[in-house]
Amino acid sequence: MTSKAHNRVLVADDDPDLRDILRSVLEPAGFAVTEAADGTQAWEAVCAKPPDLVILDYLMPRMSGPEVCGRLKRDTVLCHVPVIMLTGKSEVQDKVAGIDAGADDYVVKPFDPQELLARVRMVLRRASVDLEANPLTKLPGNVSIQRELERRIASGEAYAVCYLDLNRFKAFNDHYGFKRGDEVIQRTAEVLLQSVRTHGTPRDFIGHIGGDDFIVMTSRGGAEALCGAIIQRFDAMAGGLYDEEDRARGYLLHTDRRGQELRVPLLSIAIALVTTDGQRITHPGEVAKIGAELKAYAKRCEGSAYVKERRGSPPTEGKRA
Repeated sequence: MTSKAHNRVLVADDDPDLRDILRSVLEPAGFAVTEAADGTQAWEAVCAKPPDLVILDYLMPRMSGPEVCGRLKRDTVLCHVPVIMLTGKSEVQDKVAGIDAGADDYVVKPFDPQELLARVRMVLRRASVDLEANPLTKLPGNVSIQRELERRIASGEAYAVCYLDLNRFKAFNDHYGFKRGDEVIQRTAEVLLQSVRTHGTPRDFIGHIGGDDFIVMTSRGGAEALCGAIIQRFDAMAGGLYDEEDRARGYLLHTDRRGQELRVPLLSIAIALVTTDGQRITHPGEVAKIGAELKAYAKRCEGSAYVKERRGSPPTEGKRA
């Protein structure tokens, strides 16, 4: 049994020889391997582009394996990334410290290559079942989304929920094909991760509802700034997804199923911003209903936009980036 190439593993160890050994074991099994030479590099690499799995050495300069693991598991956006801890000896306290930091499994050096592969596959399989992750973006799916919504409603705290949808994605997908369409979805997920990293909070949650629909749960105070950051990043990214001729033209010449040629504007993002302002929400279905209504308004706007609700008055279009 081999892994699919999209299973990305970050290997963090200050010993280059050990990183070479891990690469030689993982890559022939179909894993895409990236490396970090210390704990700080590992943390920065995960923040920039979360992998499917992190293998951390217990002892590293600048930041130890348990320190990196602890940061990951305390971060709502990154806590779903599974971690395997490498320990240099078999003492119980090292294993316990790694597990206490949140590691999903541990491997003692020197390790048997087949045992390592078995543990990597087991951890990935278990994480996928627990998270119900979307296979394309690796973001939490609908079971996790429902659970997080219920948790926030039960907490009684002020919060905001952003429902995100891509405008004209179907035309793009039909014109360029599913492979390019999948790239749009993956790049959009990266935009959300980067925006939350720079403008959100460690408690923010990002989920992939399916297709080109996403959800972000964030604090009420920073919600509108986050929406603006998402729009700015998405618009800066979207043009590069097109062929040069279409990008220069500023629209897509697309032939629909009836054979008619249409001018389809470039991709944009519509965001429905649902907040607890002036209303008491008791069920996730209420959030979804308000979000669907607001998203319908947002999709009528030209270009990327977010729309928020004001109690007693029509929805208001937010400022664009």
